[in-house]
Amino acid sequence: MSTPSPLLARPGAVEGGGADAHVASHYGDPFREQRVLAEGQAVVDLSHRGVVTVAGPDRLSWLNTLSSQLLLGLRPGQSSETLLLTVQGRIEYSIHIVDDGTTAWLITEGGEAAPLAAWLERMKFMLRVEVTDATDEWAVLGATGALPELGTDVVVWEDPWPAVGVGGYAYSTVEAGSHPGRERPWFEYLVPRGALDTTVTRTGLALAGSSAAEALRIAAWRPRPGFETDEKTIPHELDLMRTAVHLAKGCYKGQETVARVHNLGHPPRRLTFLHLDGSQHTLPVAGSPVLSEGRTVGRVTSVGHHYEMGPIALAVLKRSVDASADLLVQDGDELYAAAQEVIVAPDAGQVVGRATGFLRAPR
Repeated sequence: MSTPSPLLARPGAVEGGGADAHVASHYGDPFREQRVLAEGQAVVDLSHRGVVTVAGPDRLSWLNTLSSQLLLGLRPGQSSETLLLTVQGRIEYSIHIVDDGTTAWLITEGGEAAPLAAWLERMKFMLRVEVTDATDEWAVLGATGALPELGTDVVVWEDPWPAVGVGGYAYSTVEAGSHPGRERPWFEYLVPRGALDTTVTRTGLALAGSSAAEALRIAAWRPRPGFETDEKTIPHELDLMRTAVHLAKGCYKGQETVARVHNLGHPPRRLTFLHLDGSQHTLPVAGSPVLSEGRTVGRVTSVGHHYEMGPIALAVLKRSVDASADLLVQDGDELYAAAQEVIVAPDAGQVVGRATGFLRAPR
């Protein structure tokens, strides 16, 4: 969508920038918006996201052959996450998918809908599928709980994060029950774009800006396409093996790399969570280099100011970085002390022959 959201006309709305342009970053009170969103009492305008629909009787079997997740037998209303990879196993598209029984709904980052639809169109061959970029007709709302006023027939995607799905594998160091993502249930609702404003009013909930949603996402260690990913990213580096990859499904593009790194190798980089020094009262920008002993060892990918934890960030580091090392984030002349909290373990991967360890095997 290239036009601003109508919700920017709401009192106090301040438009976001970059990938979150055209929706409100906040409505005047970012920390309060975080609190009410975390409590399930707010809704977030995500109408800058892209929506692609795939209809036809072959839709799920077709998408299954193309992507990293097992989609055969996806029940109506069941949510999943899948990736389209390059031959080298690098992430090309990251997709939130839910099927309503006749149509598969694919939610993407805003700039990805048109190229994704075009890519899928080229892969149709003789199959009975119909691909549509539906971004102009449908908008996305985010929330941490149910929105009962929208009715029971609304299409809703429920984030599987951080559960380890069937065929998945956890690369993080924490037990599933103590993963911080457990504190952030997340739902994305598809609503008619023309009714976006009235739909939000009908929920009776407060509006929270994208910065509130981002802070909760970062605290949940949840990767976001275009933020934690770049042209070299493989799923292992971001702990996406738990929700977006099925290790026992049939062939798909990139599967050889996924299997080889998982079974015999290690991902070259690892996602980590950073607690930032807040004494400067500023935040480094995403993309800022992360330093260890004067050397650049990675980059900050997402930054937020959490209403309880203060300044936080996600960063992608070289696998070789000591997990206990003190780090610095450099933004121009400013240096921010950063304490690591390991997400993807330095020895993640190479599961063949692994007798013990903290990684979670497929169920």
